[in-house]
Amino acid sequence: MTENIAAPRASSEAVRHSMQGNKRANTKPELVMRQRLRAAGLGGYRLQWKVPGRPDIAWPGKKVALFVNGCFWHRCPYCHPSLPKRHVEYWTVKFARNQERDVANILKLQDAGWHVHVVWECQLKKKRIDATVSVLFPVLSRELGKPLVIETADEDGATCAGHPVGGADGRPESLGCAGAAKETSPTRS
Repeated sequence: MTENIAAPRASSEAVRHSMQGNKRANTKPELVMRQRLRAAGLGGYRLQWKVPGRPDIAWPGKKVALFVNGCFWHRCPYCHPSLPKRHVEYWTVKFARNQERDVANILKLQDAGWHVHVVWECQLKKKRIDATVSVLFPVLSRELGKPLVIETADEDGATCAGHPVGGADGRPESLGCAGAAKETSPTRS
């Protein structure tokens, strides 16, 4: 385990106030993910479930956990956030401790039979979120035993949600609005 180093004093009152404003739960990335999960028909989750690591989103009955990690605090392997310039020794130790704890919690959950997923804050930005959910949501759908719901648009751009994906031929089933007549792909799986 990594050693503990006392936290340095904030360099200014503004920095101290900013650091105190960091939330543990209900962060913007978490809220975005939860909105997308509900829209896709993957609701029924619990928040901050009391298992190792306290996953941000969990389906305890199915033993599925989803962590929505902040890139800075958990050291994202995709966007590689920079280290703070001051108190480098403190931050290096703190980040190493965070990463060790993340790995240990994931291993504990997996040992207990949980399916664990990690989504990074940068993967939920406007340019990347669609790609992220297009990979993650079908996996969650299978693990949860729930059909995905798609949102379609009619000629005027109006949307109509609530279309389950994946009939016997892979096409949407029982579509009930004008926008439902549009197929996104006949080879959807």
